[in-house]
Amino acid sequence: MHDPTKTVKPPSLGRKRAAFQWLTTLLIIGVPFLHIDGDSLLRLDFSTLTLLAFGERFPITDLSLFLLLTIALCLIFLLVTLAFGRAWCGWACPQTTLVDLVEWLARRIGIRVRAGVQTATLSQKLAMQGVYLTLALLVGANLVWYFIPPERFFSELISGQLHWVALLTLSVVAVTVYLDLAFLRRLVCKEFCPYGRFQTVLVDPGTLTLQYHPAEAPRCIACGACVRSCPTGIDIRRGYQIECINCGRCLDACREVMARRGEAGIIRYTFGLESKGVAALLNLRMALVLLATLAVCSGLVFAAIQRDDLSVKAARNATLLPRQISNGRVANFFTIYLTNRTDETLKVRLQPGAGEPDVTLRGATRMLALAPGEKQQRDIALETAGDLLQQPRPVTILAVDGRDEFHGSVTVFLTRPLERHE
Repeated sequence: MHDPTKTVKPPSLGRKRAAFQWLTTLLIIGVPFLHIDGDSLLRLDFSTLTLLAFGERFPITDLSLFLLLTIALCLIFLLVTLAFGRAWCGWACPQTTLVDLVEWLARRIGIRVRAGVQTATLSQKLAMQGVYLTLALLVGANLVWYFIPPERFFSELISGQLHWVALLTLSVVAVTVYLDLAFLRRLVCKEFCPYGRFQTVLVDPGTLTLQYHPAEAPRCIACGACVRSCPTGIDIRRGYQIECINCGRCLDACREVMARRGEAGIIRYTFGLESKGVAALLNLRMALVLLATLAVCSGLVFAAIQRDDLSVKAARNATLLPRQISNGRVANFFTIYLTNRTDETLKVRLQPGAGEPDVTLRGATRMLALAPGEKQQRDIALETAGDLLQQPRPVTILAVDGRDEFHGSVTVFLTRPLERHE
C-alpha cells in the first residue's frame, strides 16, 4: 500500500534539457576557436571561396561536392523532423535557447515570467536591455567567426580595419536578435516560426510527440500545473497544438504533482500517437528517407576522399580560335584554372597525358607554385597534326610535380580550324 509520506521525487527532464542547451551553445561558440594543422576546424573563407572543414579544404568550385552536401543536409533535416518532430524546437533551437537564457536571467533579478510575458519594474527592464544587447552582439560576432577567424576578427575590430561586409553582417544580425529578444521572444515560436507549420505537414505516425493521454484523463486533478509551466501559454490537455514546442516543462510539472499522490504523470513523450515506442519509426516513409540519407552521405564521403589534390578545369580561349601553324600542325588555345585543395604548397607543371606523344603543350611548361587554397589561371596552347583532327579529339592534361606524381587532370577537345565556308 502506498505511503504518501514517502514520496519519491520523479526524474526531471529540465536539467537534461538545460545541459543539452549549454552543450550545444558552447559547441557553436567554441568551434571557431578550434584548429587542425593551423586551419580553422570549420570556416567558410570568402577570400578564397573555400570551405575549411575538419582539416580539409573544399573549394566552392567543387560544385558536385557542394551539391551533395546540400542534398545531404536537406535529407538529414527531413529525417530529424520525421523522427523527432518539434522536440528540436524545445531542446536545440537557438531561438529557444536564447529565450530560455533570457527568462532564467530575468527570474534571477526578481522578474515574474509567465507564458513568455515579463512583469518587471523600470530598473529591471533597463537591466534586461543590457542583457538583450550583450547576447545580440555575441550572436552576431559568433556568426562572423565562421567566416573570419576570431583572433583576426578582434584584432581588426579594435584597429578599425574590419571589412565593411563583416561589420554590416555583425550589425544586421545583432539588431535582429536584439529586436527579437526585446519584443518578440516566445511570439516567434507561436506566430512567426515556419518550422512548426512545416512540421505539421511532415508529421509521421512514428514522430516523437509530447501529449496528454485522453485515456488517462480521469486521473487528471485539474491542478493547472501544466498550463502554468508552459512557456508558450497553451493547455496541452486540449490536444495537439501548433504552438507546442515539445520542451517537456508540462511533463515535469505533471510528474511532480502526481508523484505526491503516488501516481505516474499523465503527460509523456511517445513515438506516434498510439504509444508503440521506437517501433513506430519502422515504417516505409522513414525507411526511404533513411536509405536516401545514407546513400547521399556515403557518396559525399567517397567523393571527398577520392578527389584530386588539385582542381584542374579548362575553358576554350574565347578570343583565339584553332589555327593552322607550320608543318601542317594545328594549335588549340585554352585557359587552365588551378585550385590547390590541400593545406600545403604544391609545385606542379602541366603536360599532355602519356598516351598523347604527338601533342605539344605551349605555355605553362615550368613549375607552378600554388599556396594552400590558392587559385591560378594559365593560358596554354596544344599543338598536334592537323590530319588527326577530322573529328574532335579528346586530350588529357595532367598536373604533375617534380617526381612526376599525379595531382590532377582535365580533358579538353582539340578541333581543326574552321574553313571560310563554315
